[in-house]
Amino acid sequence: MPIQRSGPVDGTPAEAEVFTTVLTSGPIARADIARLTGLSSAAVTRVAKLLIDEGYLEYAPGEPAASDETRMGRPSSPLRVHADQTGSFGVIVRRDELIGMVCDLAGGPRVAERRPLTDNRVEPAVAAVAAFYRDLAASAQRLGFVDPPAHLGLSLSGDIDHDTGYVRYSPFLGWRDVDLGAAVSRAVAAPVVVENDVKALTVAEQWFGLGRGITNFAVVTIGTGIGCAIVVDGGLVRGAHSVAGEIGHLPLGDPAVQCHCGAHGCVEAEASTKALLDRCRAATGRDDLTIGAAVELARAGDDGVRAIFSRAGQVIGLALASVANLLGPERVIVAGEGVSSYDLFETAIREAFAEQAFGAAHQVPIHVRDLPFEEWARGAAAVAIQELVFPSRQRVANDMRRRTGVRRG
Repeated sequence: MPIQRSGPVDGTPAEAEVFTTVLTSGPIARADIARLTGLSSAAVTRVAKLLIDEGYLEYAPGEPAASDETRMGRPSSPLRVHADQTGSFGVIVRRDELIGMVCDLAGGPRVAERRPLTDNRVEPAVAAVAAFYRDLAASAQRLGFVDPPAHLGLSLSGDIDHDTGYVRYSPFLGWRDVDLGAAVSRAVAAPVVVENDVKALTVAEQWFGLGRGITNFAVVTIGTGIGCAIVVDGGLVRGAHSVAGEIGHLPLGDPAVQCHCGAHGCVEAEASTKALLDRCRAATGRDDLTIGAAVELARAGDDGVRAIFSRAGQVIGLALASVANLLGPERVIVAGEGVSSYDLFETAIREAFAEQAFGAAHQVPIHVRDLPFEEWARGAAAVAIQELVFPSRQRVANDMRRRTGVRRG
């Protein structure tokens, strides 16, 4: 019988801990869940039973799971996420494109699609997202979920209030003060969570990628913007206003250069794709130069263009060193469309990083990941799964606000 609610019985932190541990480490025995979470064996047993009864977890007979129970000669009953119980939708909104994914409850990708966004003004974009959601939902109906998914994770660049779904500023879409979560939720008649795109990608890396199994790491993206999200003690850091990690606006560049945000000397003002392209066009005198052509010129040995990429790499390296000095992560993951030309940045990044990283921070490894944007959409779906399993108190309050028509103050 389908589950007719949005989350577990109690929605407690313990339920979230157990579910997430099984999702990222399963199949896993209950003894190992207790060891990894710090919960008592009795608490794990109680919570696991609740989640099994609700259909979120299931036993994985015949699958190996190293555990204290097995080592002590007692039979182990490893647990895994019941992936087909339900799922979620993830959509990333880009300047001219929507990329969507249907994921099962374990975050496994089931359907991935792209749609052009021909009009990125707010109202047409909301309508386009709603139409895309309906098509994804129709695809999900054919996938055999016990409880057809409804939750939508929506990600986009900019200053996003995760708790309210409010977009304060999205520079590449030209949006300011948009109550996006409420607008899309009304349009699709389903729960919607809105997240900054880099933070959503970081959730995907934490669950399925290079952040899996580690508690402190950072994801830095280079491309249209310079983004960053950080995980400390296993938790994604959003900060009081959901803007933690914005290294693209650290004043590490030329103070004479103004950023689109209005400040001067921002990393993004020298190292984003647009900043690179503007400088390369000025250096070559070619107003029709594309970023791809600029990359080709640099690789062919054009000293002026190579110097522009090198300068951008230097500023990015300083930003990465700032992350390493402040956070002391186990690793830094560099992603984004800009990594396709990482060879032009790499030397300058590593030299600036080595020079500026303090003490042992210079040992932090930098991993480069060329991730497709479908993985960013998967991150948005993963954020929706987080809200499905353990909705925050703030989200419960915001959902009540939307249902009762109370406006945001």
